[in-house]
Amino acid sequence: MTLSPVNRQRLLFLVLCFVWGTTWLGMKVGIATVPPGVFAGSRWTVAGLILLALCKLRGEPVRPTPRIARRLVLVAVLMVTLNQVIQLYGLKHISAGLAAVISSSLTPISLFGFSVAIGQEGMNLRQLAAMALGTFGLLVLFGPAALAGTLDGWTLLGALGVIVGCLCYSVGTIMARPLMITLAPTQMAALTNLIGGAILLSASVITEPGAGEALRLQWGWPSLLAWLYLLLPGSILSTTIYFKLICDWGASRTGTYAFVSPVIAVILGVRFFGEHVGWSEFAGMAMMLTAAGLALRLRRSGPIRFTLRQVLAMRAHRAVGNAAIARSGRLVDER
Repeated sequence: MTLSPVNRQRLLFLVLCFVWGTTWLGMKVGIATVPPGVFAGSRWTVAGLILLALCKLRGEPVRPTPRIARRLVLVAVLMVTLNQVIQLYGLKHISAGLAAVISSSLTPISLFGFSVAIGQEGMNLRQLAAMALGTFGLLVLFGPAALAGTLDGWTLLGALGVIVGCLCYSVGTIMARPLMITLAPTQMAALTNLIGGAILLSASVITEPGAGEALRLQWGWPSLLAWLYLLLPGSILSTTIYFKLICDWGASRTGTYAFVSPVIAVILGVRFFGEHVGWSEFAGMAMMLTAAGLALRLRRSGPIRFTLRQVLAMRAHRAVGNAAIARSGRLVDER
């Protein structure tokens, strides 16, 4: 049975929610024995190389045009380099549950706010209701347990790190959407992963204690398996899906994955780890799923607000760039 484009997008959204509902645990396992910069930088760099190789095999362009290179590097630094290193160091000082609460509640709100602020998307009461309901559901689900203990200084710094990393990711996402007029989602994911990961890994090797020793990959099986999971579905698959949905839906609607991922994490905890879920948790999950449903039923986000002249110029520039790449390839073959 062939899925319609709308149902295919919804299926991709569910895959994204499932994968990113399980990544906090993998990150927590990995950074227990591996420096955060090495752990994150190595997997994002490898993910970018693999995606670029796939683009090359399919005959797609792999090099960005000089015109967008500066913006692309900035997006990669925001979405990968800064987001990962700040969040992972914050995660060392707070629980995975509290980190999930902060990230999941802040992501859709910040994406929505930034999108509206720069004019990529409009505002309506239904969107606001979905964001408010989802955020309240998150507080009902995780808030009491996450905040049950006394918050010391390190915990506050850890929480602040997760907040700053999340904001970096949201700003990078908003800046990335116009780039996808000239870059396909797979190419966009490949380049941001590679650039952001390489910068993070290089900085880690130079500045992070224990980074040189960690490059020998003697991490132990739990960290290695966590790294592989975060590499394959967590980086390669999910970032490609994410950029495709950003291109098709817009940032705020795609960002509602953060209302579904925690529900998946709770369900997995009940099924595989024997965790207990009470009525308040069920109520919180119901609110969050309802919020995601409201967002998914919204009309498709409008196009990025460029003038027709700008769109035609960017498409012509992309065509010229692809032709130049093809000519350079032929020259190399002739030599």
